Amino acid sequence: MTFSRRDFVKTSMLGAVAAGVGSRNSANALAAQGHASQNDAAKRPIIICAHNGRAYVKAAYEFLKGGGDTLDAAIRVVKGPEDDPNDDSVGLGGLPNEEGVVELDACCMHGPTRRAGSVGGVRNIKNVSMVAKAVMEHTGHVMLVGDGAERFAVAMGFPRENLLTDRSRKIWLLWKEFNSDRDWWGPGIADPHWQAPAPGSRPRAELWRERIDRLKQRAADLQIEPEFQLAAVHRVLSPPTGTIHCSVLNEKGEMSGITTTSGLAFKLPGRCGDSPIIGAGCYTDQDVGSAGATGSGEENIKVAGAHTIVENMRHGMSPQEAGLDALKRIVRNYNGDMNKLRFMDMIYYVLRKDGAYAGVSLWEGYSAGNPHAIVVHDGTSRSEIATPLLKGYSQDWPPFPPIPEDLKKDSEYLK
Repeated sequence: MTFSRRDFVKTSMLGAVAAGVGSRNSANALAAQGHASQNDAAKRPIIICAHNGRAYVKAAYEFLKGGGDTLDAAIRVVKGPEDDPNDDSVGLGGLPNEEGVVELDACCMHGPTRRAGSVGGVRNIKNVSMVAKAVMEHTGHVMLVGDGAERFAVAMGFPRENLLTDRSRKIWLLWKEFNSDRDWWGPGIADPHWQAPAPGSRPRAELWRERIDRLKQRAADLQIEPEFQLAAVHRVLSPPTGTIHCSVLNEKGEMSGITTTSGLAFKLPGRCGDSPIIGAGCYTDQDVGSAGATGSGEENIKVAGAHTIVENMRHGMSPQEAGLDALKRIVRNYNGDMNKLRFMDMIYYVLRKDGAYAGVSLWEGYSAGNPHAIVVHDGTSRSEIATPLLKGYSQDWPPFPPIPEDLKKDSEYLK
């Protein structure tokens, strides 16, 4: 991911708007960059989701059109990536914690019955989206975690299985050998004494190149596929977050939402981000709308992002305005400090009860030519660019250097 000096200047200017001190005209200009659905006649039924649900949204839409339940339709979208061993963001094949164990989180809300279910830190169970639904349907609780959630899932008939695929295991081994001294212990970006890394110099850039080359060679030694080796190196040096959210609205106006994840790669065992938190990673109110998130989980928890967005819509904001306001709260938590904000990102998926929707993001994307996007199906399946709050591109944390073009061309799996 790149972040030029010019981007930084632009971002600093827009940061004043995000921190709440910019002019009303600037805020209105941002709000005007919305999706057509907010100005045209909204359509129902409709499904919106994260990009990794694109391959599954068509079948879910047909199920919904045929009278299927909204939550069941949402599960049909997110279950696809959960079952896919090559999607290392959720379910089977998700990147593990620092001990090499895959831990999964999920939550769901069913608008028609106003119920919710959630699970966190679940091991050995692939489809935690369905386990969250089972908590909602078969217990008097809302949230189960850890060993208790796993035992409940087994009692409900979900099979135990090894979620660590060969590819994810090799990526973890690569991280363990080369990067375990740069883990998630120690103060984070929110710490008042945290300092941004110093700008790189030419000798440092040469050291990065050498390190990347060594990691690529070790990836080859571990028999990671050649076309995936650089992507594996990227995951090791800058551990990714991984999540999918889906919100659904049917013709009758019934809504549901669901979010599922394997969480932050190489996290501390037991870490839960926003995905299992009702009101953060997912929130649905049958009277108003539904929202969910992917991105920096810790930051989203602190602003209760999904709940904030739905409450904003309850008070008259459009889906886009509601999402941008939640993003501004994240910026305000850091007093508009771009030295910190550039190391985080957030995408919100917002759906109102009348079918109006929006996708908004903290930054434009991961890199030029690779913008944040949401998937929409309202009779036509498509991707739409998310509306960014800040100009420029987020950076990995820990920072990852610019990838030399001669290395980048060999990889099919970089973001």
